Amino acid sequence: MDALERYEPIIDDYGAFREAVARPLPTVVRANGIKADPDRAAAALEAEGVGVTRRAWNPAILEVDTDKPGNTWPYFHGWIHGQEEVSAIPAAVLDPEPGDAVWDTCAAPGSKTTQLADLLDDEGLLVANDDNLGRLSALRSNAERLGATCVAVTNEDARRFTTEGFGIDAFDAVLADVPCTCEGTIRKNADALDTVGREASLNIAALQADILRRAIRLTRDGGTVVYSTCTFAPEENEGVLDRVLDDEPVELVDFEVDLDSSPGLTAWDDETYDASLAKAKRFYPHQNDTGGFFCAKLEVAR
Repeated sequence: MDALERYEPIIDDYGAFREAVARPLPTVVRANGIKADPDRAAAALEAEGVGVTRRAWNPAILEVDTDKPGNTWPYFHGWIHGQEEVSAIPAAVLDPEPGDAVWDTCAAPGSKTTQLADLLDDEGLLVANDDNLGRLSALRSNAERLGATCVAVTNEDARRFTTEGFGIDAFDAVLADVPCTCEGTIRKNADALDTVGREASLNIAALQADILRRAIRLTRDGGTVVYSTCTFAPEENEGVLDRVLDDEPVELVDFEVDLDSSPGLTAWDDETYDASLAKAKRFYPHQNDTGGFFCAKLEVAR
């Protein structure tokens, strides 16, 4: 895992970090409030002999003592959905209000989309877009199983997306969980580091920045955009945000997640970034026994 060595200067307790990424992930599911509240979902799992451990930061997140939660009847009936713990952070940070118009820019296979539908109480408009046609079947299947009826599925390049046909001028909230090098998934994807590195991150950063710009431009004044990735690479995280902050009417804002985290970087190698990037959060595997994640919250101010 030599690809991770370049992060040693920015990670507190790098030894614990390396030990954590070598361990398997706990199995975690999200209770789907559209069909069952967390207490009812947990009780249904326990009735099947599946032990459940609750997560204090988010009552919908349940650790289970089976590696096959998809074989349980609560899963079959849409009461739960398999979702890695840190993957649940961006939608929780976006926190849309029921009735809002929301855009999920890169939605398939639908874990965050269906979480957003739950947060919306399945009311309003949730446009779930993905440019990969082959992945849309999983998105549709998950939305149907979980009872998310407010979801409109689209197959477009997010960089050229418009609100045309939806009866709105702009979205209230947008989730830009963009394609990335996925270094933070190493605990479940053993080959996640095979093609990563500085050059790979720089190559994908232009796409990420273009998606984020489009997200901002389609969000109303005062609306919220959440930018997230599952990579450790500053080139894809702070570097992208720093570039976009220079030319878009948006600012980073503080947010709280009751998990251990590290602040966003304001410098990396020979680069310096906007001081507000310290408001972003980095979630490392050793801090909460999770995968790795990056999340930033932005407010549009035209």
